[in-house]
Amino acid sequence: MTELPTPGEGATDDNPSASPAGEAETPAGSGRIGELLHAAVTAVGGVERPGQIAMAEAVAAAVDGGEHLLVQAGTGTGKSLAYLVPALAHGDRVVVATATLALQRQLVERDLPRTVDALQPLLRRRPQFAMLKGRSNYLCLHRVHEGAPSDDGEGLFDPAEVLGGPTSKLGQDIMRLRDWADETETGDRDDMSPGVSDRAWAQMAVSSKECLGATRCPYGGECFAESARERAKLADVVVTNHALLAIDALEGAPVLPEHELLIVDEAHELVSRVTGIATAELTTGAVNRAVKRAAKLANEKAVDQLQAAAENFHGLMEIAQPGRVEELPENIGYAVAAIREASRAVITSIGEVRDKGVSDEDAVRKQALASVETIHDTTDRMLEGSEYDVLWIENNDRFGAGTSSLRVAPLSVSGLLRENLYKERSVVLTSATLKLGGDFNGVGLSLGLGSEGRLGEDGKAPAGGAGRDDVGEPLAESTPAWRAMDVGSPFDYPKQGILYVARHLPPPGREPDRPAMLDELAELIEAAGGRTLGLFSSMRAAKAAAEALRERVPGEILLQGEDTLGELIRTFSASTESCLFGTLSLWQGVDVPGSACQLVVMDRIPFPRPDDPLMSARQKAVEEHGGNGFMAVAATHAALLMAQGAGRLIRAAEDRGVVAVLDSRLATARYGGFFRSSMPDFWYTTDRNQVRRSLAAINAAAAPPRPVKAR
Repeated sequence: MTELPTPGEGATDDNPSASPAGEAETPAGSGRIGELLHAAVTAVGGVERPGQIAMAEAVAAAVDGGEHLLVQAGTGTGKSLAYLVPALAHGDRVVVATATLALQRQLVERDLPRTVDALQPLLRRRPQFAMLKGRSNYLCLHRVHEGAPSDDGEGLFDPAEVLGGPTSKLGQDIMRLRDWADETETGDRDDMSPGVSDRAWAQMAVSSKECLGATRCPYGGECFAESARERAKLADVVVTNHALLAIDALEGAPVLPEHELLIVDEAHELVSRVTGIATAELTTGAVNRAVKRAAKLANEKAVDQLQAAAENFHGLMEIAQPGRVEELPENIGYAVAAIREASRAVITSIGEVRDKGVSDEDAVRKQALASVETIHDTTDRMLEGSEYDVLWIENNDRFGAGTSSLRVAPLSVSGLLRENLYKERSVVLTSATLKLGGDFNGVGLSLGLGSEGRLGEDGKAPAGGAGRDDVGEPLAESTPAWRAMDVGSPFDYPKQGILYVARHLPPPGREPDRPAMLDELAELIEAAGGRTLGLFSSMRAAKAAAEALRERVPGEILLQGEDTLGELIRTFSASTESCLFGTLSLWQGVDVPGSACQLVVMDRIPFPRPDDPLMSARQKAVEEHGGNGFMAVAATHAALLMAQGAGRLIRAAEDRGVVAVLDSRLATARYGGFFRSSMPDFWYTTDRNQVRRSLAAINAAAAPPRPVKAR
């Protein structure tokens, strides 16, 4: 282990102390929860932590008291067991929703089996658990055996024969899926290794709207998705994802079994996942697909009207300027209205006309209706023009050069969450980053938990007037009662890590070309001997830095997008000199303990783009209600990312390193303190010479890297 330099070694007064972090004596928890937690931690070969014990007891108290709980639990706390143990002890069904596949698999394949084994003698029962995902994550046996409905209106077709033939990559993927269907017990896409392309999977899976239904489908009795739902109904613990949780809460059609406790892990991601589910998009391509699917099922006049409306919309969107639309321009409004009316006519016609010449008409009809109904619902929402929705035009290369889409998203999802998430059960929300700027208020508001509902130590809510949501709107009703706590981390951040801010650099502008920043980055990488995770605010900046530094530093620079993320992380973790550069998914999705990652660099504070339609609309709404829109929206968004990014550095008790922020505003701007207090409590410095000496010392004493195993 490397000791960070002390003031006596020629550093400034704000240097860290020299002694390395050690394992503290951990008191055992008291009572029933303490006994169960001890058994579970022992079973997984772990060590009980004070924060883990405090969290487990708080979760148990929240469940018993019918309250809601917001828990910040730092990396290494063991929060999975801290919520699983009291949940299993309570006895009622619990749903655990996570944001990432990695954590879902960890829970189902590692944590839950060992925890259940350990607790069974103490509970005198064996809790059951199951994983549940959205229907499109499971193989559809009807598609496997009967083929997929064709977009050209010709009924069902064999994609392995039509889309490039069985010798094409797509055809080979289809054949592999058919073979796998005879072997798999789950039909879960994530259980297939190696996987197949999104295009191939789409031919063999259906959405909930496209599904025929178990009673009407000839393969309903064997359906993988239905089997997963049946297992979930019988389970004590159901592990799912944020997206399915959002669908269950927002769409009024329950897909999760009834439950008395909801645990949301990685809760910092929930707002963005719910926003994504609640966002709709209108594109010419989507309308054209709906036209093709309906061509053989609806009368010709209705289909021709929808086709003409799509062509008119396409022509207008080719010349439309991107950006937020406060009110639909008259010509685009007419085009959207024409699509809505034509899609309604097609839906009516499909219900009246039945073409006996279409093979397996139910499957074709179901897919066509799903496409047209989605178009109708989207246009209807856009034309209603709710004050709680944000509408904008977006250029997007997915649809070809010179084309744009029309998008609509909720201004805020806090009201949706407050109305749909908290009323029927206790909710525990946990993450390593929920406390921004030193308190829980910002994240609590975004999650639908207003400050007036927060309970103090005496169990009472603070006196005050009517609350407001995260965009400043007054609340029509009181918010749920909730508590918040920070159980800390077992890591000794001031002794294990340094937060270095390059105060001497000029503030970044809009262009990615920053020669002084690149010079600073090259020097830091050289001092660290590679071992660098570069977190950039845009892919353009990451590419520019990779291209410039590949000629200047000796080790390999890996760039996101040049290989799969999993393969890049494995290569990075196995090398002593490599660097990994990338953008958003790296800020939150990298877990590389050990010496392979000893320097985490952020090129700038990751504020949202000033022209981001949704963020700018939220910021404006806060300002219209007298709040500070910049701090409530832009700064909170950036602080959350920076806290997540800084958390990539220390992943184990022996880890040492530096987080370097190459944006002088973190040291000079008034809001700098807000960001620094949102990050782990590293030792802070702006001394460029000292940080280079520290990096060199850490590099010299580094142990061999610990390769990441393939999942």
